[in-house]
Amino acid sequence: MMLAGAHAIVTGGGTGIGAAIARALAAEGAKVSVVGRRLGPLEEVAGEIGGTAISADLSRPEEIDRAFDEARAANGPIKILVNNAGIAPSAPFKRTDSDMWRNVMATNLDAPFHCCKAALGDLLAADAGRIVTIASVAGLEGFAYVAPYVASKHGVVGLMRALAAEYAGTRLTANAVCPGFVDTDIVANAAALIAAKSGMDEEEARAQLARQNKGGTLLSPEDVARVVVELCDPSCNTTGAAITIEDRP
Repeated sequence: MMLAGAHAIVTGGGTGIGAAIARALAAEGAKVSVVGRRLGPLEEVAGEIGGTAISADLSRPEEIDRAFDEARAANGPIKILVNNAGIAPSAPFKRTDSDMWRNVMATNLDAPFHCCKAALGDLLAADAGRIVTIASVAGLEGFAYVAPYVASKHGVVGLMRALAAEYAGTRLTANAVCPGFVDTDIVANAAALIAAKSGMDEEEARAQLARQNKGGTLLSPEDVARVVVELCDPSCNTTGAAITIEDRP
C-alpha cells in the first residue's frame, strides 16, 4: 500500500467527499484523522477505517491548532493534509450580507490557510509532504447566486498555486481538485432550492444540475477521492495544479 503509515488529516471528513477521501486514503494504508464540527459522523467514519475522529470548529484558528495537536498525538507527524470542509449557501448578490460573506470565507478560505500553517512544519519535514484542497469548478469560473462560494474557491486555487511556487524546491506539493457537481448534501440542498423556486420536482432539479457537468451525470464522492489519492502518491510530482473533474471514468 503506497501510503502505509502516512498520517493524513482530512477536514470535513465525516460525510460526502471528505468521508470518501478518508476511506480511500485508509485503503492505501494511511493513518487518517478526520476533523470537523459534528463528532457523530466523524466517529462513524473513523470507526469504519480505524482512524481518529476530532471535533473542531475550523473557522477558529485556535481550534485548528488544538485539533492538529490531538491528531499528531494519535497518529504522528502529518504527511498529508486534505482541506475538504466547505459550505455553499445561496442568495442573490443584492441579498448577500457581510455575515454570509464572512462565514463562507472563514470556512472555505481562512480555514485552509490556517490548516496549511498548522501542518507546514510536519509537511516540509516529510519525505513527500502533500497538500490537496478540494476547490470546485466554481474556483475557475463564475456561477450566479453563490458569489461568496465562487470567490472563496478562486481563493483556495490561488493559495495552492502560491504554495506550489514557494516550495517548488522541496518535496512538498500543493494542488487543488476542482469537481463539477457531486452527489452530496450540497447538491441535494441546491436541488431543493431550485425546486422550491421553479416549481419543478427535486429529481428534475438534480438532473438540471447534472447536465452542467460535461458528462451529463453527477459525480460520486469516490470519483473525487480517486484523484486525491493519486495526488498523495509519494511518487507524484504534480504541484500547483487545479485539476477539474466533470465526467465519471
